[in-house]
Amino acid sequence: MRSTIHNPLTAVRNLGILAHVDAGKTTVTERFLYATGTTHKRGEVHDGTTVTDFDPQERDRGITIFAAAVSCAWDGHRINLIDTPGHVDFADEVERSLRVLDGAIAVFDAVAGVEPQSESVWRQADRHGVPRIAFVNKLDRAGADLDTAVESIRQRLHPAPLVVQLPIGTEDGFTGVVDLLRMRALVWADGGDTAEEGPVPDALRDEAERRRRRLEEAVAELHPLALEEFCAESTLSARTLASALRDLTRTGEGVVVLCGSAYRNRGIEPLLDAVVAYLPSPLDVPAVRGTHDGTEQERAADAQAPLAALAFKVSATATGRLTYLRLYSGTIRKGDTVLDAGTRRGERIGRILRVQADRHAELDRAVAGDIVAVVGLKSARAGATLCAPTAPLLLEPPSVAEPVVSVAVEARRSTDTDRLATALARLAEEDPSLVVRTDPETGQTVLSGRGELHLEVAVEKIRQTRGGLEVAVGRPRVAYRETVVRGVSGLVFRHVKQDGGAGQFAHVVLDVAPLEGEGDGAATGFVFRSTVVGGRVPQEYVRAVEAGCRDALAEGPLGGHPVTGLSVTLTDGATHSKDSSEMAFRTAGRFALREAMRTGVMGLLEPVADVTVTVPADAVGGVLGDLAARRGRVSDSVPRAGSVVITATVPLAELFGYATRLRSRTQGRGTFTTRPAGYAPGTVPVS
Repeated sequence: MRSTIHNPLTAVRNLGILAHVDAGKTTVTERFLYATGTTHKRGEVHDGTTVTDFDPQERDRGITIFAAAVSCAWDGHRINLIDTPGHVDFADEVERSLRVLDGAIAVFDAVAGVEPQSESVWRQADRHGVPRIAFVNKLDRAGADLDTAVESIRQRLHPAPLVVQLPIGTEDGFTGVVDLLRMRALVWADGGDTAEEGPVPDALRDEAERRRRRLEEAVAELHPLALEEFCAESTLSARTLASALRDLTRTGEGVVVLCGSAYRNRGIEPLLDAVVAYLPSPLDVPAVRGTHDGTEQERAADAQAPLAALAFKVSATATGRLTYLRLYSGTIRKGDTVLDAGTRRGERIGRILRVQADRHAELDRAVAGDIVAVVGLKSARAGATLCAPTAPLLLEPPSVAEPVVSVAVEARRSTDTDRLATALARLAEEDPSLVVRTDPETGQTVLSGRGELHLEVAVEKIRQTRGGLEVAVGRPRVAYRETVVRGVSGLVFRHVKQDGGAGQFAHVVLDVAPLEGEGDGAATGFVFRSTVVGGRVPQEYVRAVEAGCRDALAEGPLGGHPVTGLSVTLTDGATHSKDSSEMAFRTAGRFALREAMRTGVMGLLEPVADVTVTVPADAVGGVLGDLAARRGRVSDSVPRAGSVVITATVPLAELFGYATRLRSRTQGRGTFTTRPAGYAPGTVPVS
């Protein structure tokens, strides 16, 4: 269906749904689509009938793997919604989504509270400054407790939780909520799609008044205007309270907390109302900033301003290549030519689509504030800036995390080698966190990603290509690093080369030392500085020495792994009036650092992960023993509702196949989640 209706910017909400895996993100999204009339049947994750989890792998595994965009309308507002993955292996999908969103809903399990990946995505949203509201889901489950979940938000995420609802009933008897702003009850009948509004039940009136008072006091502490009214009137009006909650949400000083059960369709309409009331429109967030010719510029959210859009996702479909865009300013129309600011290439907009997961509605144009997909771009990648050719602007792309796990892949039939190369190139184009390279020693094609599941999904996607592609996969390998355990001081290196004509001369003196790490983790990174005085080494040569040192970090002396966690200081040097050059000093820096690493003591670093294992109480002993055998360091063990939650730090290499092992030790009742925790020294330092 063709549509040319565009909401004004004040009536647009661009938001994502963030949570730990299995907290109910996709179910919340499905209920949004149903409540807004976008769909006419409730999609269920367990039935494989959801709109956003449309990929066959998502339906088979019952988890969200790829961020999916949908659009719906509520109370005169256009809501562009991105359902993000909850599994840690797909954190880069979350990162790319957060880069283009104005707000988010953080979903928490009412039994588990803040889980490890909940914390990770919350920190990601913090880095991007994305305002959030919280939805405590699954209040109908046994052991559900709103207050406990809210306290975990306070303790682990550190915002001020501002609870605006009181549940009516507990666990299986949960039937509705009390709206503390308007002091009304919303009750959902079994099988009912809409709430029946009524007075607060007598049994809950005193508790509701206490909680309303507590909410007013918490808001008054954080909001100056609310404090003035509270001091003058000893209370806050619903209007003042709503305005203050909106301000506190935008600044991140507080997080509005709602509750419900998405599966039973309870609490969805108030959550949609909260999205409209508290989360910002494109006009409420700061103007996007970019650079052009080294100068920083701003583009306001204005449809009449020059175009500035960020491509945050690329997807290959049966109908063509889709590029997902967030328009920050300007307007695009079918047939327009835009500039890829990074490559300086022109691209033509073939079609513009309003996305509903795997379905699309064609648009004639898109304006500032829109999230749409376009067809026709040939080379723009995720992270590319599209702008008006007459007003170039380069926006900061989303960051891409380094891969930590690799597998060797090859086509089983030699005739499929070219098809495999094409499929791998398309994968890396769609998912920048996947890296494809050729091992220089073995000649094998190596696929690297963020985790075992990440690579499993990627390989399965190759196998699902048209015609079927049979692929052989080697055992996963982790990405080791090398570091300096004991450095050297005063290492002298002279680079002299004379073979006719102008020669090369560079003399450098280096101190190499390990960087200090924080806590138990190993330090990563590289720091270079110069203490040369008297102009013995000109500044341009100092920069060349640093570049040479960075060249040397590509391969360490132990196993050719990248080197990290060291500090290099250029303390002295000498030049030749004719034969010194930047190239000579770069070469000297590279060979000097290599010699310093061979002279000093080097150690191996391995990637480690924080693991949270939830097991029945009768299986704790076996699970702890297995973690110890995997070189895991247990940091905590907490009983919770008949089970025990164990947290530990385990080398990533030891986690391959852990899911199968855990299931066998707990008769299928144990679950675990992981998140990267950086690098730690290997078991045996090597010198």
